[in-house]
Amino acid sequence: MTTKSMLWRRRAATGLALAGVLALSGCTGNATAPEATGSASGGSDSGLKQPDVNGDGKVVIGVLSPGDINDHGYYQSFVDSADAFAKEKGWTIIKRGSVPPSDALTAARAMCQQHVDMVALGASELKTAIPASEEPVCGKTVWYMPSASDTDVHPRVLLSADDPNQSLFAAGYAAGLKMKAAGYTKAGFITGSKADFSVAAAKAFQAGIREVVPKGTVTSTYTGDFNDSAKAKEATQAQISQGIKVVYPYLGGATDAAAQLAEQGGALTLTPGTDRCDSTSPKFDISVIFSMGDYFHAALEEFAKNHLKTGTARVWKLGVDPYPTVKICRPKGDQAQQLEQFMHKIGTDKIDPAAEVKRLG
Repeated sequence: MTTKSMLWRRRAATGLALAGVLALSGCTGNATAPEATGSASGGSDSGLKQPDVNGDGKVVIGVLSPGDINDHGYYQSFVDSADAFAKEKGWTIIKRGSVPPSDALTAARAMCQQHVDMVALGASELKTAIPASEEPVCGKTVWYMPSASDTDVHPRVLLSADDPNQSLFAAGYAAGLKMKAAGYTKAGFITGSKADFSVAAAKAFQAGIREVVPKGTVTSTYTGDFNDSAKAKEATQAQISQGIKVVYPYLGGATDAAAQLAEQGGALTLTPGTDRCDSTSPKFDISVIFSMGDYFHAALEEFAKNHLKTGTARVWKLGVDPYPTVKICRPKGDQAQQLEQFMHKIGTDKIDPAAEVKRLG
């Protein structure tokens, strides 16, 4: 799930990835960026043939991530998608996690020196690496990066963006359906740093709940660290002690620790970016899916076909594209159908999440 910007996306967690999803977990692309629904096509604007961009007879993807690539969440999903696709195609993946934004430019240059064909940045916090895309050392590479609202389009880069308002609002709606059925009115939101993106995420989540439970409340706790499990558990225990029955751990590496404790305390839980409805330890009740790994997999499919269109922003829309989406893990009655209809209304612009968040948040 920035580990923030990760989330709000990271999506700009990047938090979670968020640390995303969370931001995990991205923002919408820059207003000047071309927007498209569906896969980019028509070939790369870079003039370089994909996927063997440098023409050395092999395909190598270099992945740089600002977070822990073994976090079982947002950051790992990005690397796992690359690994799975590369294995299928016989490609090579070179990966490096926990890259500080201050070192991103140097790390990207070092990656290019290993003769990679693509440089994939796992979250928008690493946008400081982008100038290398136009340097001689990276002259025969194409680039991919989850987009944030302040990220400009660059000739060699495909930006991948979504609107966190949509998925967080729908996550709240799904939680509201479960809360209404159980008679609950109190939900909790646990995240890392208190920043614009994390505050906005909590507001969108609360607004979604209030679509179903008008008097529903959300208690937000900012631990200051998306990956500190001890702090996450302390926050979770405090919320459970307050009678909170739904806990959203909008976190990175600390997600499972918080979810496990919430489950033990009888609270419902949501995921910050990935589909974990099959998970049993911890068990999740709602999967909020905005994993940049899913978006990256789609981009790699285009890359394999020489169709990755750089210099553009690919915008994903809830209710239209496969991702982002929200899934109730064990729905009762018509809960799944209600959620599906709600997301469809967002996708067809019958519901404006931003306006509803302002009205209900």
